[in-house]
Amino acid sequence: MKNNLTFFTALFAICLFINSCGNADDDVSFDINQRELGRGTEPDPCLGFEENELLLSIQEEFTTPPSKVSILFRVSDTNGRPISGLTADQFTVYEQGRNDDCFRTISSSESQARISPNSQVFNNSTILVLDLSNSVLQSSLDELKTASSSFIENVMPEAASPSFQMAIYWFDGENTLHLLNDLTSSRMELLAAIEGITTDISNDPSTDLYGAVLKSTDIAENLIQQNNQNSIIGAASVVLFTDGTDQASRFTEDAALRAVDQANSNISFFSIGLGAEIDTEVLEGIGKTASVFAGNKEELEATFNQISQRVSEQARSFYLFEYCTPKRDGSGENNLVIQLSSGGLQGAVQTKFNANGFTGGCE
Repeated sequence: MKNNLTFFTALFAICLFINSCGNADDDVSFDINQRELGRGTEPDPCLGFEENELLLSIQEEFTTPPSKVSILFRVSDTNGRPISGLTADQFTVYEQGRNDDCFRTISSSESQARISPNSQVFNNSTILVLDLSNSVLQSSLDELKTASSSFIENVMPEAASPSFQMAIYWFDGENTLHLLNDLTSSRMELLAAIEGITTDISNDPSTDLYGAVLKSTDIAENLIQQNNQNSIIGAASVVLFTDGTDQASRFTEDAALRAVDQANSNISFFSIGLGAEIDTEVLEGIGKTASVFAGNKEELEATFNQISQRVSEQARSFYLFEYCTPKRDGSGENNLVIQLSSGGLQGAVQTKFNANGFTGGCE
């Protein structure tokens, strides 16, 4: 582990480019031996752990003088479902130095282990994409506004945090993904934007569904690239709502689904369908992380709430775990295992850090 966060961010970006390490999502194999879960390896057999039931995917790791070790990771179960709401006392730290045959437990209290705010090294962006074609505007706009507002309130923290941002776009038949509200951490700003939607917002009654998928995927890709350039690990969720099928025929279904399939592995895709005119198979392909369908407009808010829970869990399944190591300057490179116990399940991941220059006084 280096002391330079920029170095690790650059390394992470390279890994994403060559698809050899990165955060896996719900649609891929979760075999840690295939390196689908970022940096980290299986714990040493000397620890005697059982097979992982929870998966810790290391996204970033760095050290800070005098002796703080920081690990940013995502937690999921073996089916890929994100695990949120964890606390520092659910983690156990094991270290192995040059004089240790196996690992030694590090006291959580003595090491001041904690889950810390991760805004300096991680951002999560949600892109809400709404179908405002004529059928929605004329028959279900009020229900969509109520459901979208509920979604925003469930996903966005009441107190603005730079780690959680959302942008809102909408589409009709035009070859444009219209911006309703730019990326922001303000829940109130987003709610005001939804409230401001009127029935005369659109000039084209058609539906460019596949164009909306392609353009929103590009936006998510660009957000992650911008975060990487700023030495920040980025994740994004694209949440798309529609009440029908693609009518504009400007782009092909294959192109839209290929864009989703080939997108950065730190982008999650969710779809919400309304009514009898939707193509559920297509929407399941677009929403490869999760898809839900409302039979009528009265069910729309409950359906949006189902997706908001998944999006919120996804964003809050990233943790910045920090502790003060007892290793000191001269001990060189040390092995580190972090074990998690939650709900009767356990998981662990192994990495290493270099203690060059470490002294006492860590807080």
